[in-house]
Amino acid sequence: MSLTGKTAIITGSNSGIGLGVAWEMARAGADVVLNSFTDREEDHEIAAAIASETGVTARYIQADMSKGDDCRALIDKAGCCDILINNAGIQHVAPIDQFPVEKWDAIIAINMNSVFHTMAAALPMMREAGWGRIVNIASAHGLTASPFKAAYVAAKHGVVGMTKTVALETAEQPITCNAICPGYVLTPLVEAQIPDTMEKYNMGREEVIKKVMLERQPSREFATVEQLGGTAVFLCSDAAAQITGTTLSVDGGWTAL
Repeated sequence: MSLTGKTAIITGSNSGIGLGVAWEMARAGADVVLNSFTDREEDHEIAAAIASETGVTARYIQADMSKGDDCRALIDKAGCCDILINNAGIQHVAPIDQFPVEKWDAIIAINMNSVFHTMAAALPMMREAGWGRIVNIASAHGLTASPFKAAYVAAKHGVVGMTKTVALETAEQPITCNAICPGYVLTPLVEAQIPDTMEKYNMGREEVIKKVMLERQPSREFATVEQLGGTAVFLCSDAAAQITGTTLSVDGGWTAL
């Protein structure tokens, strides 16, 4: 599943799922553009490390995904976008009647509105190139719900809806648009939560993972960022040319319940 000669832009990709996807895209031969809202030396060093290990061109471009103009500027600054991976996202948990308005606005802006802006900017490039792949990182919460996550669930359902709409708008073109819906993924952020959860429930590591953190994930195993990256590579390959407008769950059976 070679992606040599293609350029992939991955939003929110200096850590976690986004970085995992960027690595797998690069290993498949795609040039990659990494992104986050920071502009630190270490951000650019991550891109340099990917380039050094895989031999592709890797760049880091700062853009704040909460701002529509920044989202569109990211695509313009990259200069080319054969593959767009919309991954940027944040979370906040609270009952809806206590949900801070500023948190609602930020989650909707970063998790959903950014997807609209980047796709709108990237599609003309893909049409001109005669080829394109869009992979939106949604969530199991784009297909089902949990209490206290109103903004996140609303945003991810919106991403799934936009994915279907864009797939229909591009159905007669060599462009596909799909969404990956992960369950719980072992990212550095999740890893950092394990010790506190162990202390809270007075459980060992494996017990707290299986009985508390992965209670809703039937496999009782985390997905990995490499698995998410591999799934994205598949959706961008020729083998997936007739897969469009759908969701692919990587959730250990969560949405089968």
